[in-house]
Amino acid sequence: MMLHGDRILVTGVATEDSIAFTTAMAVLDHGGRVVLGAFPRDIEAARDLAATLDRSIEVLALDLCDHSHVDAAIQHIGSVYGNLAGSVHAVAFSPRDALGGDLTATAPENIELAFRTSAWTLSSLARLLQSVAPPSGASLVGLDFDANDQAWPVYNWMGVCKAALRSAAGYLARDLGAQRIRVNLVAAGPIQTRAGLGIPGFEHLLSAWETTSPLPWSATDASPVADAVCFLLSDLSRAITGEVLHVDGGYHAMAAPLTPEQRAARDLGPLPLQEIQP
Repeated sequence: MMLHGDRILVTGVATEDSIAFTTAMAVLDHGGRVVLGAFPRDIEAARDLAATLDRSIEVLALDLCDHSHVDAAIQHIGSVYGNLAGSVHAVAFSPRDALGGDLTATAPENIELAFRTSAWTLSSLARLLQSVAPPSGASLVGLDFDANDQAWPVYNWMGVCKAALRSAAGYLARDLGAQRIRVNLVAAGPIQTRAGLGIPGFEHLLSAWETTSPLPWSATDASPVADAVCFLLSDLSRAITGEVLHVDGGYHAMAAPLTPEQRAARDLGPLPLQEIQP
């Protein structure tokens, strides 16, 4: 069991298909305990989901853009649980005109909202974790998409926000290291969540993985991402901070699509040992 009773705050829980909810399940499977955080409008749905796991799981109404929500969560967690061993940042939002279309036509206030929700809130969650971390340290893990080094056809200002998220994680790793708080990101391939399906042209991302990922990629299975998050939450990653761990089937490492023969071999699956030639 990687997490051996560690209590983890998982934010951004809203739907059963979300990476956040799959991560909460994985934390339990790996021996941890969870507290869930949900945006206020999603609180009842999140409580219904929590009840499917364990009726004792608490769900906090937590808007990380709101200082009063963060302050209330710090006070509540400190008084009820004492401390947290880690937290998961699974919060992002973009108005429709910040995704797809003409980059220059996006309203500035919508860019600001996307940035504040999707990037700045990492520092807000870091402040929360700082306040309730034990002396031995803790781990903050955020969810990323590999938008830092290339421009995607459909991602637009959310790609810029993810680049900012990655930069913020590095600076937070610098500042929180003295408290033995690690800050890392998991860059996931495309998953068919409510947020993912809200991206115009999401099927274009899926087709890119179909032609280029050297490992098979399932857009309906978030468990590989959740397991990687649990690794970074655990003591097994005790000397890792400021890192971006790619869980994308290897897509990020490929310079060009696979050949048809390579794709066919990937989709066929591994050969029996006796058929592998030296």
